[in-house]
Amino acid sequence: MDASTARRLTVVAWVMGLAGLALVAGCLLWLRTGYVLSKVNGESMTPTYAVGDRIAAERVDGDEVERGDVVLFSAPDRYGPGVQVVQRVIGVGGDRVVCCEGRDTPQEALTVNGERLRESYVQDGIADGLRQPYDVTVPEGRLFLLGDHRLNSRDARAFPEDHGGTVPVGAVEGRVVDSFTGPLLLGAAAFLGLVVALLGLALAIGTRSLRRRPAQQAVLWPEHL
Repeated sequence: MDASTARRLTVVAWVMGLAGLALVAGCLLWLRTGYVLSKVNGESMTPTYAVGDRIAAERVDGDEVERGDVVLFSAPDRYGPGVQVVQRVIGVGGDRVVCCEGRDTPQEALTVNGERLRESYVQDGIADGLRQPYDVTVPEGRLFLLGDHRLNSRDARAFPEDHGGTVPVGAVEGRVVDSFTGPLLLGAAAFLGLVVALLGLALAIGTRSLRRRPAQQAVLWPEHL
Protein backbone atom coordinates (compact mmCIF):
# COMPACT_ATOMS: atom_id res chain seq x y z
CA MET A 1 0.00 0.00 0.00
CA ASP A 2 1.46 3.38 -0.97
CA ALA A 3 1.63 6.26 1.50
CA SER A 4 -1.14 8.36 -0.09
CA THR A 5 -3.63 5.47 -0.02
CA ALA A 6 -2.76 4.76 3.59
CA ARG A 7 -3.33 8.39 4.54
CA ARG A 8 -6.72 8.44 2.81
CA LEU A 9 -7.80 5.25 4.57
CA THR A 10 -6.64 6.67 7.89
CA VAL A 11 -8.75 9.80 7.36
CA VAL A 12 -11.76 7.66 6.45
CA ALA A 13 -11.25 5.55 9.58
CA TRP A 14 -11.12 8.64 11.80
CA VAL A 15 -14.24 10.11 10.21
CA MET A 16 -16.16 6.85 10.63
CA GLY A 17 -15.05 6.47 14.22
CA LEU A 18 -15.88 10.03 15.28
CA ALA A 19 -19.20 10.06 13.39
CA GLY A 20 -20.21 6.76 14.95
CA LEU A 21 -19.34 7.91 18.47
CA ALA A 22 -21.18 11.19 17.93
CA LEU A 23 -24.28 9.28 16.79
CA VAL A 24 -24.13 7.00 19.83
CA ALA A 25 -23.70 9.90 22.24
CA GLY A 26 -26.44 11.97 20.61
CA CYS A 27 -28.99 9.15 20.60
CA LEU A 28 -28.28 8.16 24.20
CA LEU A 29 -28.53 11.78 25.33
CA TRP A 30 -31.81 12.23 23.45
CA LEU A 31 -33.17 8.99 24.90
CA ARG A 32 -32.19 10.01 28.41
CA THR A 33 -33.49 13.58 28.23
CA GLY A 34 -36.47 12.96 25.95
CA TYR A 35 -38.12 9.91 27.52
CA VAL A 36 -38.82 8.28 30.86
CA LEU A 37 -39.15 4.50 30.94
CA SER A 38 -41.20 3.01 33.74
CA LYS A 39 -43.33 0.03 34.76
CA VAL A 40 -46.94 -0.10 35.98
CA ASN A 41 -46.97 -1.40 39.55
CA GLY A 42 -50.65 -1.18 40.44
CA GLU A 43 -54.14 -1.79 39.07
CA SER A 44 -55.34 1.82 39.14
CA MET A 45 -54.99 2.22 35.35
CA THR A 46 -56.63 -1.03 34.24
CA PRO A 47 -57.86 -1.83 31.67
CA THR A 48 -55.67 0.71 29.85
CA TYR A 49 -52.47 -0.59 31.48
CA ALA A 50 -52.06 -3.81 33.42
CA VAL A 51 -49.70 -4.54 36.29
CA GLY A 52 -46.19 -5.12 34.94
CA ASP A 53 -46.73 -3.24 31.65
CA ARG A 54 -43.71 -1.30 30.46
CA ILE A 55 -44.49 2.26 29.46
CA ALA A 56 -42.59 5.12 27.84
CA ALA A 57 -43.34 8.72 28.72
CA GLU A 58 -42.23 11.63 26.58
CA ARG A 59 -40.74 14.37 28.74
CA VAL A 60 -42.96 17.47 28.55
CA ASP A 61 -43.71 20.39 30.81
CA GLY A 62 -46.79 19.82 32.91
CA ASP A 63 -48.53 22.85 31.42
CA GLU A 64 -48.34 21.18 27.98
CA VAL A 65 -50.57 18.23 28.86
CA GLU A 66 -54.24 18.23 27.97
CA ARG A 67 -57.42 16.62 29.23
CA GLY A 68 -57.40 12.92 28.40
CA ASP A 69 -53.60 12.56 28.44
CA VAL A 70 -52.06 9.87 30.62
CA VAL A 71 -49.13 11.23 32.60
CA LEU A 72 -46.30 9.91 34.73
CA PHE A 73 -45.79 12.04 37.83
CA SER A 74 -44.35 12.07 41.33
CA ALA A 75 -46.04 13.24 44.52
CA PRO A 76 -43.76 12.21 47.43
CA ASP A 77 -46.09 13.61 50.10
CA ARG A 78 -48.87 11.30 48.86
CA TYR A 79 -47.22 8.19 47.50
CA GLY A 80 -43.73 8.29 49.01
CA PRO A 81 -40.33 9.42 47.70
CA GLY A 82 -39.13 7.93 44.44
CA VAL A 83 -42.56 6.54 43.51
CA GLN A 84 -43.75 7.22 39.96
CA VAL A 85 -47.53 7.25 39.46
CA VAL A 86 -49.55 6.89 36.25
CA GLN A 87 -52.94 8.63 36.06
CA ARG A 88 -55.15 10.38 33.53
CA VAL A 89 -55.68 14.13 33.23
CA ILE A 90 -59.35 14.93 33.82
CA GLY A 91 -59.06 18.67 34.42
CA VAL A 92 -56.49 21.41 33.86
CA GLY A 93 -56.23 24.86 35.39
CA GLY A 94 -59.59 26.64 35.39
CA ASP A 95 -61.68 23.52 34.72
CA ARG A 96 -64.61 22.62 36.95
CA VAL A 97 -64.85 18.86 37.55
CA VAL A 98 -68.07 17.56 39.10
CA CYS A 99 -69.06 14.08 40.20
CA CYS A 100 -71.46 12.91 39.13
CA GLU A 101 -74.25 13.24 36.62
CA GLY A 102 -76.61 10.27 36.90
CA ARG A 103 -74.89 9.17 40.10
CA ASP A 104 -75.49 5.54 41.15
CA THR A 105 -76.95 4.66 37.76
CA PRO A 106 -75.40 2.90 34.76
CA GLN A 107 -75.31 6.31 33.05
CA GLU A 108 -73.12 7.84 35.78
CA ALA A 109 -70.59 10.31 34.33
CA LEU A 110 -68.30 13.12 35.39
CA THR A 111 -68.86 16.57 33.98
CA VAL A 112 -66.11 19.02 33.05
CA ASN A 113 -67.20 22.63 32.66
CA GLY A 114 -70.78 21.41 32.55
CA GLU A 115 -70.18 18.95 29.72
CA ARG A 116 -70.73 15.23 30.24
CA LEU A 117 -67.36 13.44 29.99
CA ARG A 118 -67.35 10.37 27.76
CA GLU A 119 -64.83 7.89 29.15
CA SER A 120 -64.65 4.71 27.09
CA TYR A 121 -61.40 3.78 28.85
CA VAL A 122 -62.70 3.33 32.42
CA GLN A 123 -62.94 -0.12 33.99
CA ASP A 124 -66.42 -1.64 33.56
CA GLY A 125 -67.75 1.74 32.41
CA ILE A 126 -67.79 3.03 36.01
CA ALA A 127 -67.05 6.75 36.12
CA ASP A 128 -66.73 6.93 39.92
CA GLY A 129 -68.63 4.35 41.97
CA LEU A 130 -67.41 5.60 45.38
CA ARG A 131 -70.59 7.55 46.19
CA GLN A 132 -68.55 10.53 47.36
CA PRO A 133 -69.65 13.48 45.22
CA TYR A 134 -67.21 16.31 44.63
CA ASP A 135 -67.13 19.65 42.87
CA VAL A 136 -63.61 20.88 42.17
CA THR A 137 -62.45 23.96 40.30
CA VAL A 138 -58.87 23.20 39.32
CA PRO A 139 -56.48 26.00 40.38
CA GLU A 140 -54.23 27.46 37.69
CA GLY A 141 -50.94 25.60 37.46
CA ARG A 142 -52.45 22.37 38.77
CA LEU A 143 -54.04 19.19 37.36
CA PHE A 144 -56.93 16.97 38.45
CA LEU A 145 -55.88 13.34 37.89
CA LEU A 146 -57.79 10.07 38.18
CA GLY A 147 -57.01 6.43 37.52
CA ASP A 148 -59.01 4.50 34.93
CA HIS A 149 -60.07 1.87 37.48
CA ARG A 150 -62.23 4.20 39.56
CA LEU A 151 -63.07 1.59 42.19
CA ASN A 152 -59.41 0.80 42.81
CA SER A 153 -57.46 4.02 42.42
CA ARG A 154 -55.94 6.26 45.08
CA ASP A 155 -56.11 9.45 43.08
CA ALA A 156 -57.32 13.04 43.43
CA ARG A 157 -60.46 11.91 45.27
CA ALA A 158 -58.36 10.69 48.20
CA PHE A 159 -56.83 14.13 48.89
CA PRO A 160 -59.71 16.66 48.81
CA GLU A 161 -58.06 18.85 51.45
CA ASP A 162 -55.02 19.47 49.23
CA HIS A 163 -56.25 21.94 46.58
CA GLY A 164 -59.21 19.67 45.81
CA GLY A 165 -56.88 16.72 45.26
CA THR A 166 -55.03 18.39 42.40
CA VAL A 167 -51.27 18.21 41.83
CA PRO A 168 -48.93 20.94 40.55
CA VAL A 169 -47.98 20.80 36.88
CA GLY A 170 -44.35 20.60 38.02
CA ALA A 171 -45.00 17.10 39.36
CA VAL A 172 -45.38 15.76 35.81
CA GLU A 173 -42.36 13.82 34.54
CA GLY A 174 -43.75 12.88 31.15
CA ARG A 175 -46.76 12.15 28.96
CA VAL A 176 -47.24 8.43 28.30
CA VAL A 177 -47.00 7.58 24.59
CA ASP A 178 -48.90 4.80 22.84
CA SER A 179 -45.85 2.93 21.57
CA PHE A 180 -42.10 2.50 22.02
CA THR A 181 -41.39 3.57 18.42
CA GLY A 182 -39.45 6.68 19.41
CA PRO A 183 -37.19 5.02 22.00
CA LEU A 184 -36.69 1.97 19.75
CA LEU A 185 -35.61 4.13 16.80
CA LEU A 186 -33.16 5.98 19.03
CA GLY A 187 -31.81 2.68 20.33
CA ALA A 188 -31.40 1.34 16.77
CA ALA A 189 -29.61 4.52 15.70
CA ALA A 190 -27.27 4.26 18.69
CA PHE A 191 -26.47 0.64 17.76
CA LEU A 192 -25.79 1.69 14.16
CA GLY A 193 -23.45 4.39 15.43
CA LEU A 194 -21.59 1.82 17.52
CA VAL A 195 -21.18 -0.45 14.49
CA VAL A 196 -19.83 2.44 12.40
CA ALA A 197 -17.39 3.40 15.15
CA LEU A 198 -16.13 -0.18 15.44
CA LEU A 199 -15.70 -0.45 11.67
CA GLY A 200 -13.70 2.77 11.74
CA LEU A 201 -11.51 1.36 14.50
CA ALA A 202 -10.97 -1.87 12.58
CA LEU A 203 -10.05 0.07 9.44
CA ALA A 204 -7.60 2.23 11.38
CA ILE A 205 -5.91 -0.82 12.92
CA GLY A 206 -5.71 -2.58 9.55
CA THR A 207 -4.26 0.48 7.83
CA ARG A 208 -1.67 0.96 10.58
CA SER A 209 -0.61 -2.68 10.31
CA LEU A 210 -0.18 -2.45 6.54
CA ARG A 211 1.85 0.75 6.84
CA ARG A 212 4.21 -0.92 9.32
CA ARG A 213 4.71 -4.04 7.18
CA PRO A 214 8.23 -3.94 5.66
CA ALA A 215 8.28 -3.66 1.89
CA GLN A 216 9.56 -6.66 -0.03
CA GLN A 217 12.86 -6.01 -1.79
CA ALA A 218 12.71 -6.69 -5.49
CA VAL A 219 15.25 -9.25 -6.79
CA LEU A 220 17.07 -7.61 -9.66
CA TRP A 221 19.55 -10.37 -10.35
CA PRO A 222 19.39 -14.15 -9.99
CA GLU A 223 21.02 -15.34 -6.78
CA HIS A 224 23.68 -17.45 -8.59
CA LEU A 225 25.24 -14.41 -10.25
